Amino acid sequence: MNRPIAAEQASVDEELLRLLAQQGRRMPYPVGISAAVISVMAWQGSGHWLTLLWLAVVLAVLALRWWGLGRLASWHHLSLARRLRAAIGLSLLNGLVFSASLSFVPFFDDYQRMVQTMLLLGLCAGSVATTAGYAPVLLAFLLPVSLANSLSWLVWHAGGRDSSWLEVALGALILGFAWILASLGRDAYRVFVESVQIRQQQAQTNQQLRLALQKAEQAMEAKTRFLASASHDLRQPMHTLSLLGSALVRRPLDSESSEIGRHMNLALQSLASQMDGLLDISKLDAQVVPVANQVFCLSSWLQRLCQEMAQTAEGKGLSLKLDCPAAVYVDTDPLLLERVLRNLIDNAIKYTDQGGVHVEVVAEADDEDGEELIWRINVRDTGRGIAPAEQARIFEEFYQIGNAERDRAKGLGLGLSIVSRMVDLLDLPLQLCSTPGQGSCFSLSIAAAEGSGVPELAPAGAARRLPHLYVLVLDDEAPVREAMRALLSSHGCEVVTTGSTREALLKCMVRRPDIVLTDFRLRDGDDGISALNSLRNALPGLPAVLITGDTAPERLREAHAAGLVLLHKPVLEEQLVAAIHTALMEAGGVSPISRVLAGTA
Repeated sequence: MNRPIAAEQASVDEELLRLLAQQGRRMPYPVGISAAVISVMAWQGSGHWLTLLWLAVVLAVLALRWWGLGRLASWHHLSLARRLRAAIGLSLLNGLVFSASLSFVPFFDDYQRMVQTMLLLGLCAGSVATTAGYAPVLLAFLLPVSLANSLSWLVWHAGGRDSSWLEVALGALILGFAWILASLGRDAYRVFVESVQIRQQQAQTNQQLRLALQKAEQAMEAKTRFLASASHDLRQPMHTLSLLGSALVRRPLDSESSEIGRHMNLALQSLASQMDGLLDISKLDAQVVPVANQVFCLSSWLQRLCQEMAQTAEGKGLSLKLDCPAAVYVDTDPLLLERVLRNLIDNAIKYTDQGGVHVEVVAEADDEDGEELIWRINVRDTGRGIAPAEQARIFEEFYQIGNAERDRAKGLGLGLSIVSRMVDLLDLPLQLCSTPGQGSCFSLSIAAAEGSGVPELAPAGAARRLPHLYVLVLDDEAPVREAMRALLSSHGCEVVTTGSTREALLKCMVRRPDIVLTDFRLRDGDDGISALNSLRNALPGLPAVLITGDTAPERLREAHAAGLVLLHKPVLEEQLVAAIHTALMEAGGVSPISRVLAGTA
């Protein structure tokens, strides 16, 4: 026998011993009752003490089987062959003891003999199930009991008379019944073996699936670490360039230099937008994206969004149309919804060569009760369409159709992956209907809301100015510190820079800053959160902005838990100014500047 077959049979035998142990604990009760019935009938016929002795022996054997079978399953120091032989021996002992009950036949009348026969046949039938049909154990009980039962009808007759045809028939039927039980036992054992093998295969399959899942999770973690590391290393120089570019265009330049600076900043913004796609994936995977639902007017909100994106469509010779009823109100997060629709519209423009993109909002009733009003936002294009086989894959990260050359103008392939995650976060159903060569339609369903007394949303990115601020910049890289000084100085701020927490504490003791801008990663194992905790211990309520190029999910969760205003490199000028305003407002009027901004000074 080769090793795989031997191992498989060993597993079956181990499972058999466990089954025998379970049945050994259950069977003493019905078997003991049957033995007691036979003893009572024999006592009534003879009143002999041997009846009580036989009952005592039966109970002792049942107790021995209960104890022995229960131990055999766990006695792994014994070989399987020895444990199986022990189980066979206990079954044979049980069969011999019950065979001995047929010595009471002379004391029974015909009715009692029939009762005894029925009880013994019932025990034989039950042994098929309790032994799983395993032939050695089954036959060890079945043969002695069946042979003795058959012989009692064939041989012993009251008054020494000859056997009647009925007694001969009963004896033969008992042997035939035993043969049938043996056949059923063989089938039962085959089913038992197959069930054990199926469970083993399922266990192996589950183990393989767990290993595959573990490898997939490790690969996902490795991908996340790689993206976070690559993103951080790329964001550092981009951050410096973004700050210097913004500072440059704020200086008096000739028209040609100003145009060069403007194009440089546009290129940096495009690159930053693609890097933000990676950041969005990391944020969503880290589950640190907050959802701030509010009721707002969808019609005016969509009009602003489409106006912003119309220039991109016109640049490709496409039309961008909006059809939306007036005074449409919804209750969701406007910022996250804007990311979803901006990605969908941008994707539609990107993959449409002629015709245009149509954004429409239509009303429909909820399918469940027909009473709640649902607004369906359709982003329809006349583009290339998506083949059915590709429609499930377009939501995967970095997957793009028709971009084998990885054209940078077509992005990184993260837009629809971000859309899929965000609609799940917002709990908004998203549907896709697409026909190759005819275009695609992405549909988003949002429950209608009551809009009475709801103020208009302020346009995103509204221009802001900074008051005169004394700013402390904490960053371990000198180019970033100088770029931050150049940009903030152009806004009229007084800037002091430092590269360590200790030096930052010393400068804060000399003069309290209005706000601290700190990098997340600092040298010598220090980090921006720890640095800000130290500064705030000395100066409670100190406004601060945390700036990081790290997109690892655990870093994002840590920064989110600290409750700080968080910016991700590369930081654009508008983002930095807005974050400074937010941090000063959240300071609660601790500093004079924050009181001015809050309107409490």
